Amino acid sequence: MTLSEEAKSRLADLVALQPTKNSEIQERWGMDSGSEVHQYLESELKEYYYRNEDSLICATPEAATLVGIDPDEEVLRVPELQVRVVNVLAGPDEEPQSVVSVLHDIEESGMDTEPDAVRSALRSLEDKGIVEVIQKTVPTFRLAVARDTLDVEVLDDPISA
Repeated sequence: MTLSEEAKSRLADLVALQPTKNSEIQERWGMDSGSEVHQYLESELKEYYYRNEDSLICATPEAATLVGIDPDEEVLRVPELQVRVVNVLAGPDEEPQSVVSVLHDIEESGMDTEPDAVRSALRSLEDKGIVEVIQKTVPTFRLAVARDTLDVEVLDDPISA
């Protein structure tokens, strides 16, 4: 199957963001709905993705190879907000933080954002196994792995469709 440049770019997004949800891809690709994401995946990238046991979107190893990414590479490529979360979030042996606490730390680092965006970033990093949720009266979060074991890079801005 020959892919267009747009399809290759979007496939690279899937490889970088996996495991991911329709909503994260929808935002990245500027689509109007999760249904539109699903339709695109099925029509353009069907042989290069699958859904894991939690129904999250994952790229096949062949997809990673096709876009020039080593499938065994241990670099986490995520949007800038998620990089900021990793940088400010409490470590595995520290007291976990609430969404609001993380929001304030991110704002202190010079980035304006909204609580829902921080919550979504935390949940996405949880899906990737980087963040764990500690249930208290309100959910609190901390890194699930030592910060110095992570190699995190900002995922490039998507190419305008």
